[in-house]
Amino acid sequence: MKEILGNAKNIRSLISGTKFSIDYYQREYRWEKKHVSELIDDLSEKFLDCYQDGDERSAIENYNRYFLGSIIISDRDGKKYIIDGQQRLTTITLLLIYIYHHIKDDSQKSQLADLIFAQKYGKRSFNLDVGERYDVMEALFTKKNFEENGQSESIINILNRYHDIEDIFPEELSNEILPYFADWLIENVYMVEITAYSDTDAYTIFETMNDRGLSLTPTEMLKGYLLSKITDINNRNKAGDIWQNQISKLKEIGKDEDADAIKTWLRSQYAETIRERKRNALPQDFDLIGTEFHRWIKDNEARLNLKRSTDYFNIIESNFSFYTDWYLKIRQASEDLIEGFEEIFYNTQYNFTLQYPVLLAPITIDDSYIDCYKKIKMTSIYLDILINRRIWNWHSIDYSTMQYAMFTIIREIRGKSAQELANLLYERLSKDVETFKSNDRFYLHGMNGRLIHLLLARLTEYVEIKSGRQSRYKEYIQRGGKNGYEIEHIWANHFEEHSDEFSHPDDFEDYRNRIGGLLLLPKRFNASYGDLPYEQKKKYYAIKQNLLAQSLCNETYEHDPGFNQFIAESNLPFKPYESFRKVDLDERQNLYITLAEQIWNPENIKKV
Repeated sequence: MKEILGNAKNIRSLISGTKFSIDYYQREYRWEKKHVSELIDDLSEKFLDCYQDGDERSAIENYNRYFLGSIIISDRDGKKYIIDGQQRLTTITLLLIYIYHHIKDDSQKSQLADLIFAQKYGKRSFNLDVGERYDVMEALFTKKNFEENGQSESIINILNRYHDIEDIFPEELSNEILPYFADWLIENVYMVEITAYSDTDAYTIFETMNDRGLSLTPTEMLKGYLLSKITDINNRNKAGDIWQNQISKLKEIGKDEDADAIKTWLRSQYAETIRERKRNALPQDFDLIGTEFHRWIKDNEARLNLKRSTDYFNIIESNFSFYTDWYLKIRQASEDLIEGFEEIFYNTQYNFTLQYPVLLAPITIDDSYIDCYKKIKMTSIYLDILINRRIWNWHSIDYSTMQYAMFTIIREIRGKSAQELANLLYERLSKDVETFKSNDRFYLHGMNGRLIHLLLARLTEYVEIKSGRQSRYKEYIQRGGKNGYEIEHIWANHFEEHSDEFSHPDDFEDYRNRIGGLLLLPKRFNASYGDLPYEQKKKYYAIKQNLLAQSLCNETYEHDPGFNQFIAESNLPFKPYESFRKVDLDERQNLYITLAEQIWNPENIKKV
């Protein structure tokens, strides 16, 4: 029998020139958006801890290493079969494809390509060599459309997770910093490749490494520690029951929700410091709670006023129970449009997980239910306005960019009364010099398609609700599948049809992509009519399309009293268009800006 080998390798040496296979009985790729987001947040944070403006790329050699875990391989007949690690390897491959498409240097693109595929006789074979995945990987690499209908779970997940990477990849890593991050990713990120030469040995290793019988989670360690400090047996039993009941409810909504809820509670109520964004800075409250909250509580007993047995009982019976209950309500609102908490669902679509500790920050265990509701509502409205203003003004909303700002807000609003909170949040927004009016040329470009899609969904939903129709926001935000929606350009991509108004195709393209020239329509519409001139396709806008599209057509103003009433009450400059020229797109751009100012109006905070 051959020996079992363990070898630490960076991403480049792990996958360059190597073919990994996956046995048919364990082929499904099941990572969700949350997992991809956590990986990218972690990678970007570790990289940015080291990166300094002015660094030469050679300085990356001395940046910190990052350990991504182990991968277990069964080497059979010279082929490497992944027993454990395919979720991470698949995601890393998708990330490499994304970076490949955004790197400009040809030599670096070539290096990345070698980590993604090999080529022989003009045909690519991907280094993660799974036959059923070839078409989707080929489509992603070549930027071709891929029809997901009828595809397996893995294929759909691969497609969706790649789109997630497009949505959540940090803007601060783009452009001139991206080559540095790409170098760091392939040279400084390591995995331990554990190779066995039989399936039996490989699965034995897998089972041993994943045996959690003696391995306690941070949540379980925190429970044991707190209960051990309660000397009264009746109180200890009661606290144990409360803890178990809350943890069970949290685990019903997700595998790691118990830990996430505790981190959210502690950050919202106790974090006073955060790591500085500079090389070799030490982790502080906010960071330590996120990585080792069980130890953080032990080290901060005085701050939490934990002195006597009753204090430990009370922190479970009152604080833990109260804040995890509200965390559950917030998480439920993040999964569906719940009346009163709609903004939480909207913010979730931007993958804005930082909202959770911010929402909990102002509420206290002495607040009534209605006060808690008002505070969370006002805070979610504030975040909704902040997020969309930033997007409209070309600012990033990714985790690493927003972390410090959200930490600052948490400290400012912690424990505030409802009136104090309303005044503070309103004042913050009133001082913001960048609103929707400050960028009258907001447009669609290669990096913000998903964000524009969500903005258009909100604009469309608002017009329809105010006109007396039901919300279809959840329908509009769907991008995949046969019932998905796409961004529709009112102008087809034909410069020659507009050459009387534009002297150069680039000028035409700039105008064509402005948000005022965009709609959100079903994929099947775009496929059938999207290439037609406006005069020919506008009649189709009036047939079973959303009200924002219908507002271009005369018929809507003649047959929709709810819409006309909305126009009268809002004073929005809606009007139909027989043709759609440059001046008309300018008018429509102004309409969308005015509409956005109404939807995301800071006065909405005071109305709560």
